[in-house]
Amino acid sequence: MSGDAGTVILDVDRLEKHYGGVHAVDGVSFTVERGSITGLIGPNGAGKSTALAVIGGYVSPTAGRIHFDGADITGYPMHARARVGLVRTFQMARVFGNLTTIENLLVAVPRQRGESAAGILAGKWFWRGEERQLVERARALLDTFGMSTKADDPARTLSGGQKRAVEIMRALMMKPKLLLLDEPMAGLSPSLSRQLEDMLIRLAGDGLSLLLVEHELDTVDRLCGKVVVMAQGRVLSEGRMAELRLSREVQDAYVIG
Repeated sequence: MSGDAGTVILDVDRLEKHYGGVHAVDGVSFTVERGSITGLIGPNGAGKSTALAVIGGYVSPTAGRIHFDGADITGYPMHARARVGLVRTFQMARVFGNLTTIENLLVAVPRQRGESAAGILAGKWFWRGEERQLVERARALLDTFGMSTKADDPARTLSGGQKRAVEIMRALMMKPKLLLLDEPMAGLSPSLSRQLEDMLIRLAGDGLSLLLVEHELDTVDRLCGKVVVMAQGRVLSEGRMAELRLSREVQDAYVIG
């Protein structure tokens, strides 16, 4: 492991993912600090989304190790990673169309008392209090994201931007320590993008760590203290966006105007 375990929440060590003879991720190493927003950028085909998928447990690595919050989670499946606080969202917003917006948030919370056989047998007194707390948490998130009026609407009626917000809120319902975001601004209007940026900055200020893949480099510049540049499956460079814009090596691989 590299970095200070007290300040580093994610340590990716020589990560590889091969598909036959294609090395989509080829010896990638970097760290994410607690309470920070780290960007992962690069040209199309650089391996960014694949790296994020491996870190999130969506696909298994060919080689390398992943340490999260001081523990080796390389062999953890995605649901086990979520339980220890590493939660991922996807490029395409996924909602349960026939459920209401607030129900989409509530189903994200694992191991609810009312879902167990013991909870069913014990009756409402056993799970009613927890249910009330979860509803309050969900309504607070809807209010924060400006979607309180959509709480009882079927999720299928939401706009693309609203569905993306639901996916992020659903992830936050799980109380993550690190949130992996794959192109969170894709398909959003400029005004919604800036609202989401403000929200992510606020969440990081509250202690949440974020790792995001994003093509909008101005957004990366505003959000991220540290940026990792990938090209051809490897880490090309790391630093602040202002520094990377001046790097000839980065410019050659990824035109940053």
